[in-house]
Amino acid sequence: MILKLKHGDVKIELFSDVAPKHVERIKKLANEGKYDNVVFHRVIDGFMAQTGDIKFGNSSDKDFNLSRAGTGGSSLPDLPAEFNDLPHERGTLSMARSQNPDSANSQFFICFKSAPFLDRQYTVFGKVIEGMEVVDKIKKGDENLNGAVKEPDIIISFKSS
Repeated sequence: MILKLKHGDVKIELFSDVAPKHVERIKKLANEGKYDNVVFHRVIDGFMAQTGDIKFGNSSDKDFNLSRAGTGGSSLPDLPAEFNDLPHERGTLSMARSQNPDSANSQFFICFKSAPFLDRQYTVFGKVIEGMEVVDKIKKGDENLNGAVKEPDIIISFKSS
């Protein structure tokens, strides 16, 4: 898949063999254009960039609310966990969720560096295979505000390559 950001394109490999339901969800939402114009609402330097709140995080939608971005999902039901043995390393894509392991929906994050404390706690579903330097340029958030970004970067588009 290709994730288009303002600084360039990011090529992503999806792992349908270890996270089939999560990959199916990401593809469905992406190919329907649901991620287009969605903000990176939580970005922590040296950790990860989180995006994918379709409900409150779409900067071109009437329901856009930056202060609520990160609290919504999609109209689809939450997914059961598909935890696997793939490590959270630089470039890993993994699903965001609440404390409930079966609460992943549309939000995901990209790791800037290794985060082994997340292994087998979150569903890894993909990896950046080209363009990690573009991911590194995503605007970082305020560390004192848990990574909240005041004027966040957006996903221009996310589609199958």
